[in-house]
Amino acid sequence: MELLSIPLYILVGFARPRLDSEEAALKYFLLGTFASGFVLYGIALIFGATGHIDFSGIVGALNGGMANPVLFVVGAALLLVGFGFKVAAVPFQMWTPDVYQGAPTPITAFMSVAVKAAGFAALLRVFLVLFPTLGDKFSPVLWVLAALTMLVGNVVALAQNNLKRLLAYSSIAHAGYLLMAFVAYGNGEVVSNTVAATLFYLVAYGLASFGAWALVIAVEKENAKGLLLEDLAGLGKSHPWLGAAMLVFMLSFAGVPLTMGFWGKFYLFRNAVDAGYVSLAIIGLLTSVVSAYYYLRVIVYMFMKPGENKVTPNIWVSLVIGVTALAVVLLSLVPGALLELASQAVLLLQ
Repeated sequence: MELLSIPLYILVGFARPRLDSEEAALKYFLLGTFASGFVLYGIALIFGATGHIDFSGIVGALNGGMANPVLFVVGAALLLVGFGFKVAAVPFQMWTPDVYQGAPTPITAFMSVAVKAAGFAALLRVFLVLFPTLGDKFSPVLWVLAALTMLVGNVVALAQNNLKRLLAYSSIAHAGYLLMAFVAYGNGEVVSNTVAATLFYLVAYGLASFGAWALVIAVEKENAKGLLLEDLAGLGKSHPWLGAAMLVFMLSFAGVPLTMGFWGKFYLFRNAVDAGYVSLAIIGLLTSVVSAYYYLRVIVYMFMKPGENKVTPNIWVSLVIGVTALAVVLLSLVPGALLELASQAVLLLQ
């Protein structure tokens, strides 16, 4: 995770001489290293409790009993704080909108998918293997984190007029949906299904996010100009295929049928209900309804607001937009096969 993060601290500041890029790099570096301190201290406490830092040794110490289980729980909690920063969960999300806006847009696109996927991969791996017995202690904490992340991400996104900041808060909200499934990680009866749903949703979110950020790259002008919602006016009429692709991405984010996002949220909500977290599923459903407003705002500006918009995306950006838009639609026709692949991945993880 550190090998992933350290180059990103540098890449975020590559848009010189823009001051917001340099500010974003510094903010990301300071908060990132602060979060890494939590992870390192958590590892130290776990080592103090078990005498091991390798997974097999820690599991063996757990099975054989520990001299200081409180130290182990505190160490696990510190790891959760560090992972919460990596996945931009509330209240550890404060870096996300400024860094996403200040970074060069291709770097933002990479961060929105790769960093979030890596953070959740680490979270799944560590908590499933090392901390399944702590599920009863951490489930209430994860419940609160998931609910707050969904609420804050979606509500604050309503007020955004900059496309990069809007997608940043959207990314925070999606972290909340992913955490919703993870709340039941300690429940052996549903853990396989919930983790499979998490992996499925990561794929669905990743495809739509890459496509949406590619479109942002296409419309962005020099010095990060042209990214206000008003700047999208008329784009759907002047470039219908770009408008259609953005429509697919926004509908997938909102969870509308015939998109991967619909099936992703369906599986997440279903597994939350199966695990007994009906109230959390209701919060997720209501925040999804709220999110439809700001996602559809983008479409309204593109198709229903008058304006002239000349965009000439290069061939690689166009290819990413086209392929991801098709994938979001076509893969939604075979969700069962993808969920089965995710289930097989869970078996390998365990």
